[in-house]
Amino acid sequence: MATAPVYCICRLPYDVTQFMIECDACKDWFHGSCVGVDEDDAPDIDIYHCPNCEKTHGKSTLKKKKNWNKQDTGQSGDVRPVQNGSQVFIKELRSRTFPSSEDAVVKLVGSQLTLDYLEEHGFDEPILVLKKDGLGMTMPAPTFYVSDVENYVGPDVLVDVVDVTKQTDSKMKLKEFVDYYYSTNRKKVLNVINLEFSDTRMASIVESPQIVRRLSWVENYWPDDALLGKPKVTKYCLICVKDSYTDFHTECAGASVWYHVLKGEKIFFLIKPTSANLSLYERWRSSANHSEMFFADQVDKCYKCILKQGQTLFIPSGWINAVLTPVDCLSFSGHFVHSLSVDMQMRAYEVEKRLKVASLTPFSNFETACWYVGRYYLERLKGESPSYLVHGAKIINGAFRSWTKKQALLEHEDELPENMKPAQLIKDLAKEIRNAEVRRFPSADSSDNESLHIDTEAKTEVKGRNSKASKKKGGSAAGILDLLQASKQVGGIDYSNNSQPPASPSTQEAIQGMLSMANLQASDTCLQPAWNNSQAKSNSHGGSTGRKPAGGAGSSNGKRPAKRTPKKPRKSSSVDSVDMFDDDQDHLDACFKDSDYVYPSLESEEDNPIFKSRSKKRKSSDDTPYSPTARVGPSIPRQERPAREGARVASIETGLAAAAAKLSHQVSVFPTAQLTDNLNAAPFPPPAKRLKKGMATAKQRLGKILKIHRNGKLLL
Repeated sequence: MATAPVYCICRLPYDVTQFMIECDACKDWFHGSCVGVDEDDAPDIDIYHCPNCEKTHGKSTLKKKKNWNKQDTGQSGDVRPVQNGSQVFIKELRSRTFPSSEDAVVKLVGSQLTLDYLEEHGFDEPILVLKKDGLGMTMPAPTFYVSDVENYVGPDVLVDVVDVTKQTDSKMKLKEFVDYYYSTNRKKVLNVINLEFSDTRMASIVESPQIVRRLSWVENYWPDDALLGKPKVTKYCLICVKDSYTDFHTECAGASVWYHVLKGEKIFFLIKPTSANLSLYERWRSSANHSEMFFADQVDKCYKCILKQGQTLFIPSGWINAVLTPVDCLSFSGHFVHSLSVDMQMRAYEVEKRLKVASLTPFSNFETACWYVGRYYLERLKGESPSYLVHGAKIINGAFRSWTKKQALLEHEDELPENMKPAQLIKDLAKEIRNAEVRRFPSADSSDNESLHIDTEAKTEVKGRNSKASKKKGGSAAGILDLLQASKQVGGIDYSNNSQPPASPSTQEAIQGMLSMANLQASDTCLQPAWNNSQAKSNSHGGSTGRKPAGGAGSSNGKRPAKRTPKKPRKSSSVDSVDMFDDDQDHLDACFKDSDYVYPSLESEEDNPIFKSRSKKRKSSDDTPYSPTARVGPSIPRQERPAREGARVASIETGLAAAAAKLSHQVSVFPTAQLTDNLNAAPFPPPAKRLKKGMATAKQRLGKILKIHRNGKLLL
């Protein structure tokens, strides 16, 4: 019967579980543990000679390295990038100075760290607790050490081991790592940072801080009968040797994290999660050579926080941190997501999704936890809720909408809990958010309606006061309250049959103010014929003005007239002249009338588009340079047009003077003498006399007297 071949100096058969290397001289295979060759070092060997062949063929030779920066020892004279985690890097990192953590870390006593404290002050800065007393936390005895971890967890449990120098990870049995930890000749710097033990016997002797258990979504809202796996992130054991280093990172899903050092010491390098820093971090982490760049050099401040034996550190969501272990250290930690930092958690989660970087401490089924929390928010918001819960519910409901979009559903449906109706939850949660905001801020969701309601009440109140004032003053119509009523009548004109309102609101209020002071009733019918004629003429020119109907834009229905579209430039000068004359006539026709007088529009030349266009054309014609090839036509004098019948019942000056005379016999709340003097003044002062700014036209002077604001409001 044939026997199995044997190999190596131990002369044992092949074992698939052990690493072996072939000798290039004798072609025999040797166990790496028997000849002192590590599996990680094998790729660097160019020619290998076993111990027997070394005597005749010489020692093994290594491959020539083209880039030594991966394990730069600093012995070469060339300037090369230093690998993060290398011996040169650790030495330099120890010698550097950083801003003190006193400016960024809050120090508390364990009993002070309560939910009430965090609700009042927030959880935006790291918190350092010097003693574990008062934290409601359970830790092993001080005599507990790494060998005890092996006994509680199990020697054959596979753990992820990080090679600090190369910043790579590999699998190893816990027993093998413990043997390495206690060895006196450590050729490498290895550490274990993700030994999650919540399902082992060690979970009974380690309990997270009470505030963590109270805040954690996973521990409070994850159903026991859920089909999807519960995230195992609550209890980690970290076994790190001297000079272990973890490069800058954010916790998965934007989780907050707590650390407690049982033995040894740790140094944290902390960077605030500002928008700028998060953007820099995402760019740095996505670069191919990020392991050759120290991220702290790219931000304005990086704080150094030393965590000594027996102390506990709480790092909030989103904080970018790196960890250095100056001495052998055994510590415990845990990750938790909560309602105090929903916004930052979602931002960090989105950054993580974009980077697509594998992590040794993943937060599995984070979106599932969010759905369960959303269901909790739905019930919680039905009563009185703090503002941070309402804000968190808005953020998380926005995420639900994003995850359930048709183009994104395929990517997120795997984390959707069973028996969950996402559309109904989104709708109901949005309703409860609105109700909660209304309870906290009654005017937040009804500002438009409230302003409209107040406006209506104000008009009613003014009307009531006006009626009382009229009774007291014997029916006088010359007071300010009468002007308010007149302004209200102007605002109530129905423009549904016209494409444009007769005049600007401020002009109409000025006209109505004059009428009310003259004890006249406003009538909207006197404006409509003139503007109907203008509309007919406008239509006859075939859309040259480009106006759109503004049907039903009166103030009675609470809507404003539609905006006018800008006029298109006209090419024909003959059409310009005809339209100009017609617009002039329309401008004269658009006025209030009664049986005695005609009240012309108080529009100034600045407000009148007719005069504006005319002045621009004159200016452009005067500024036209001389051209010998230009055709000069005969200058035809402007023909006198016959005045339209009924257009001028009396002169402007006579009408204004008569109105002032009537006012002088009535009781007014402001001096009528000043009003009479201003009304008797010429509507257009002579060019030689330069008036004050804002007093050039009758409209402006009347506005000064009546104190009518530009937007049409009357200031008392």
